[in-house]
Amino acid sequence: MARPRTFDEERAVDAAMKVFWTFGYDGTSTQDLCEAIGLGRSSIYNTFTSKRDLFDRALRHYMDARTGGQLEVIESDLPIRERVRRILWDAVEPDPNDPAGCLVVNTLVDLAPNDPEIAAALERDHATRLAALTTAIRTAQAAGEIAGQDAAGLAEYVFVVLSGLRVAARGGATRSAQEAVVAAALRAF
Repeated sequence: MARPRTFDEERAVDAAMKVFWTFGYDGTSTQDLCEAIGLGRSSIYNTFTSKRDLFDRALRHYMDARTGGQLEVIESDLPIRERVRRILWDAVEPDPNDPAGCLVVNTLVDLAPNDPEIAAALERDHATRLAALTTAIRTAQAAGEIAGQDAAGLAEYVFVVLSGLRVAARGGATRSAQEAVVAAALRAF
């Protein structure tokens, strides 16, 4: 008879997510995962079957949380400029317990070019956020809140700026430099 699990699987996925976020998929060893999760190699493989399975779950966990948070902001009743500011400001003032940058952006650069499955998952996540922000911008335009620009292009612009801010943060960009980028981006709104 199998022994019951004595660890919190969700917490294990969250710990693995932070390791992958910090070091990337290729830069993360099984030993790194064992240390972060607090389990032995056999326990990790019995639960997650492979490093790739654990990575997929960690990436999904990250996207669910981050996309969910962004959708809450996008679908709020705040003025569109404030919604965009909050989305971008998350890169300027990230949670201090999080690694620098963005797991999605890192994965997009590191794995997506050679991994169609990862690329498709990232594209679905992006499309969800893009559609929501495009709709919010169109609604704001219809209400006269902002001038009639290409809503889809403007939404894409916001996410490109956000990705750039995340990459800059990983590279050590100063807070004042990031604030200047956000201020410049908000001029479109």
